[in-house]
Amino acid sequence: MPNAAAVKQELSNYIFARTPLVIINTNERERVERMLREISSETMSEIWYYTDARQIRIFGKSGADKASADAKGDPLAFFLGKVKKSRNVTAVLGDVRRISEENLYAHQLMNLLYTARETGGTIVLVTGDPVWARIAMFGMMITLDLPDTEERIAQIEKFISSYRGRFEIGWETNDIARAAAVLRGFSEVQIDNLLSTEIAAIKALRADRIPKLGEKKQKLYGVLGSVQYIKPSEGIETAGMDNLKEWLEDRKNVFFAPEELLKEYDLKAPKGILLVGVPGCGKSLTAKLVADKWGLPLFRFDIGSVYDKWVGESEKKMREALQFIDNVSPCILWIDEIEKVLATTDSGNETGKRVLGEFLFWIQESDSKVFMVATANNVELLPYELYRKGRFSEVFFADLPGENERAAAFRQYIKRSLHQTPDEELVQKLVELSKGFSYADIETAVKNVAQDLLNEISKYGAVRDLGSVQERLIECTGDIIPISTINPDMVDKIREWGKQRARNVSSAEED
Repeated sequence: MPNAAAVKQELSNYIFARTPLVIINTNERERVERMLREISSETMSEIWYYTDARQIRIFGKSGADKASADAKGDPLAFFLGKVKKSRNVTAVLGDVRRISEENLYAHQLMNLLYTARETGGTIVLVTGDPVWARIAMFGMMITLDLPDTEERIAQIEKFISSYRGRFEIGWETNDIARAAAVLRGFSEVQIDNLLSTEIAAIKALRADRIPKLGEKKQKLYGVLGSVQYIKPSEGIETAGMDNLKEWLEDRKNVFFAPEELLKEYDLKAPKGILLVGVPGCGKSLTAKLVADKWGLPLFRFDIGSVYDKWVGESEKKMREALQFIDNVSPCILWIDEIEKVLATTDSGNETGKRVLGEFLFWIQESDSKVFMVATANNVELLPYELYRKGRFSEVFFADLPGENERAAAFRQYIKRSLHQTPDEELVQKLVELSKGFSYADIETAVKNVAQDLLNEISKYGAVRDLGSVQERLIECTGDIIPISTINPDMVDKIREWGKQRARNVSSAEED
């Protein structure tokens, strides 16, 4: 049952049982008003409703609103007089004052609640604020969550039906489901506003613009120094990594599945991946790749910045950061070199252990659709409880690229930086010269040639000898000292760990 339907049924039950107080915890007053009208019509009863703007209205048995007296700025006195004169009155306060602490307004409200309990009345408070404990003890609290997947899909379909025929609607069933996933965390009003803005901007709803709806979510919440929004990089391509790409394509369908379907199969959305590997082998680029392919906003989480010298502040900042990440979901969360900030030892500092504890609890318990891409160069520094099964969906190992992957990388970088398509004889020569290279080493070799060409264009207005580009590529590749030569012990250690304990990102044979 959708969230709103369940809340409506619970509210109706409390009103029927004449519960003295019902608190609806929400900031979406419009949705509550709709529920009240439906309950009034279905139960053939009157509900008295107050807001500052429109004063007292009566939701009648026919489902239509009726105007009533002006409360003259004092709805508590108005409703107190009403419940004293009549039994079984249902009164709703859509606007309430400060009721999180003891004050004059809170005491006046308590007088109303005492009277309502004696006369069989029900007082409903609609508020997103905390409630003073002495008030809350009078009744029950219901939380109206933001629209769930089913409700968002229904709202989008209703919106589309009202504009179809007047504008180009390019969203099919799968697109609507994806848009509903991206719009998770928005209220009904915000969803309507975003869709209306999109229609106004381009006179259409196009599937390729769905990711842009999610990008606006970061503007709804306060900026945190530890969580940085990364602007999207469209059309990212990476050489190799076929195992990882295939795995991501499969998990994408599960990630975007409706919550109800996941519950039916007792599943949760994939939590993410831990990428261990040799520096320069594409680990960090993977986060941008996933964000581009999945059409989700990308955030970089700098865990190191949550640490504070004051006791308790580090854990507090970690909780605030994780709350922000929950709010902006669904999203891709990139945590680079995670071992440098979450490494702990038995004799290590207690703050680090508490921060790690907060992070592990969030990974385990959060239901938000956040897909993490965490990278590590030395996973041995990480506590086992971080990468055991159940934390990340999978642990992958990024090794030095094999021959076919190096060939693909050279083709890709030469086309991107030099705007040429190299012949196979040159590619094979470069592959032979680049044994032990990382992807970063290959990129550096090609971009060194690009810099030489740019210098010539700056000096002479053109490249003097286009035919020398091949010789320059061979020369620059031969000049590179790869990571496997600079630090062979580190590379061997990482490769040994990855081959034994992780799944290779690639199916290519090693050299």
